Amino acid sequence: MKKLTPREEQAMQAIWKTGEGIVKSFLENMEEPLPPYTTLASTVKNLEKKGYISSRLVGNAYLYKPLISEETYKNKFMSGMVKSYFSNSYKEMVSFFIKQKKLTASELQEILDMIEKQK
Repeated sequence: MKKLTPREEQAMQAIWKTGEGIVKSFLENMEEPLPPYTTLASTVKNLEKKGYISSRLVGNAYLYKPLISEETYKNKFMSGMVKSYFSNSYKEMVSFFIKQKKLTASELQEILDMIEKQK
């Protein structure tokens, strides 16, 4: 599984949100700034070539659907990021976000509460 470019990730977010759909429906599920239709159509074709989505012709339009779940993608690439940038330590990753002021004390408490619920 190849890592997606930021543009491809943006498109996949819309595809996961939409489920099966045409390029126009993906465009409707994207956040601003929206890419031009033709750019998104090219990106969707690249995602199909990479094996992230499949298509089928219905009438004169292609319907696309994800082949890889968002959860599967997150698991694969978040694990790689933690391994590459945080010495394979989720503690180091959380510490980084705290130092960067990206994680508040209340958010950290929510994480601790989630951990306690898992026990």
